[in-house]
Amino acid sequence: MARPTGRLRPDLTWRTMTVWYRDAKVWTTFYKASLIGNLGEPLLYLLAMGWGLGRMVGTVDGVPYIEFLAPGLICSTAMYAATFECTFGAFTRMTRQKTYDAILASPVSLDEIVAGEILWGATKGFLSGAAMLLVMALFGLVNGALAILTLPLSFLIGLLFSALSMIVTAKSPSYDFFSYYFTLVIAPMFLFSGIFFPIGNLPYWAQTFAWFLPLTHGVNISRAIFTEKMGVGTAIDLVWLLVFITATFLVAIREIRRRLVL
Repeated sequence: MARPTGRLRPDLTWRTMTVWYRDAKVWTTFYKASLIGNLGEPLLYLLAMGWGLGRMVGTVDGVPYIEFLAPGLICSTAMYAATFECTFGAFTRMTRQKTYDAILASPVSLDEIVAGEILWGATKGFLSGAAMLLVMALFGLVNGALAILTLPLSFLIGLLFSALSMIVTAKSPSYDFFSYYFTLVIAPMFLFSGIFFPIGNLPYWAQTFAWFLPLTHGVNISRAIFTEKMGVGTAIDLVWLLVFITATFLVAIREIRRRLVL
């Protein structure tokens, strides 16, 4: 049983980082398999669609299709890494391994556990995004120094989807429940957030739907960074991401409290 905080705002201290460190320490025992798993599918998409389909498509928005595709794949890689960590990983620690119960025997609060998990999920997103950027640089798809800005962007996307995934984890009765989340939430974001084609090609109602998908704004920012065409629209996308991160973080803490505080 968790200790109730008795307050609406998150109860957070530096001890949040001890939860992050615990997760990071465990990850170092299998990091190679983890990175391969996170990078395998995006790399296949990059090769098959970028070079295969790209030869048929030609250019999109004035750039070769593989260069159009690359910025979005960095975002989707960060999304999937954070999502897997804070669904299957967090659920295992919360239920099967009883890690949360063990941590709560220490001075660490439940809110700090949730924040530490979200920070670790964001770190996984950052690491996966960094690995993907390195591979793209090796393929000659990084044309400017500004591309380094996709690293903090990967962390922000990791924060967003870690928090969103913790909400789902708080509601999940079993591992099977995550199939609904991946099929009905994550897959549509992957397909309709502008990774594979310009959002402007969609019907108006679909463009509106895509605008409300948080990954769309991450893809917009990443593509603006790669093309070095950042402007007011990029700032709006960033603000939208920050607002969504804040909202999902607060909801995640509330929902985990509801599940574990008796």
